[in-house]
Amino acid sequence: MHVIAAILAALLATSAPAAATSPLSSADPVAIAGPVPFLEWEVVSRRPHDVEAFTQGLVLGEDGRLFESTGQFGESTLREVDAWSGELLRRRSQPDSQFSEGLALVGDELIQLTWKRGLARRYDADTFQIERRYRYEGEGWGLCHDGERLVMSDGSDELTFRDPLTFEEVGSVAVTVAGQPLQRLNELECVGDAVWANVWKTDAIARIDPADGLVTGVLDLAGIIEPHPAAADSAAVLNGIAYDAVADTFLVTGKRWPELIEIRVSGSEADPLAAS
Repeated sequence: MHVIAAILAALLATSAPAAATSPLSSADPVAIAGPVPFLEWEVVSRRPHDVEAFTQGLVLGEDGRLFESTGQFGESTLREVDAWSGELLRRRSQPDSQFSEGLALVGDELIQLTWKRGLARRYDADTFQIERRYRYEGEGWGLCHDGERLVMSDGSDELTFRDPLTFEEVGSVAVTVAGQPLQRLNELECVGDAVWANVWKTDAIARIDPADGLVTGVLDLAGIIEPHPAAADSAAVLNGIAYDAVADTFLVTGKRWPELIEIRVSGSEADPLAAS
């Protein structure tokens, strides 16, 4: 009998996002437990993705422009890429001492986090010129903009809300599933009233209600790419979510994945075998 439970314990340990310590198999079960519905999905298209891109943040503008933040010391960049061909259109390299992380689009500007430097940069999306710098405490992992606030993750079970202009903290919420904290929240995407979060070192994306931190659905993407890149490179895990508001689809990828995969989330049916 398949039940929505399996490796929740593995999620409760928080680690650094630099590299996984063991390969992730697409056969690994969803790392979520409790009465949470699975979300149905289907592949719409598969597109090229730069295998050198250690994806940390992904965001698609309403005009179809795709921006990406890539990490690793000495390799971190801010990029604009063609959403269909994967062609690199623009690139800004970051200092070798900095590890870039999450990325959010606020109007016509981009905000990019760093992992351990406590530094965020605000760029003009058209020129990649730095408009402003912000300082913050703790680590930076994921970032998205819900239209009013920035939502930020730090690898723990907490989401922090920030003012999109000043970057000052304006609140926070602890994320839970079945009464347990859901840690390793990584790359984020804000869609409507929900926050979608990659759960680091799994093929799961959690849909979160930011009002109370409850996980309201699980997107289990096991099997979305074969062979799984993490089988050969333990750091090559799922990490990248961008919502296409025009097509009502998501673009997902991972660190050093060869594909950017467009999926349609078609429902929120509960696990049909959970009650059997």
